[in-house]
Amino acid sequence: MSEQQEIIPQWLLEIMCCPVPECRGDLELRADILRLVCKKCGRRYPIRDGIPVMLVEEAELPAEGQEKGEQ
Repeated sequence: MSEQQEIIPQWLLEIMCCPVPECRGDLELRADILRLVCKKCGRRYPIRDGIPVMLVEEAELPAEGQEKGEQ
């Protein structure tokens, strides 16, 4: 599992944010599902071949009851 956690360096996670203009929340790496999850709005951004896809159109919306980063 530590190999997956190295997908995105910590320093990069610290400067990245949700690309939704109304949100801009901090992101959390979920290596188990290969997604970056916004702690504020709950959108999940896929990681493909080690590259985060930070396009709003590609994000998965949170399921009902999981808004605002609830898991």
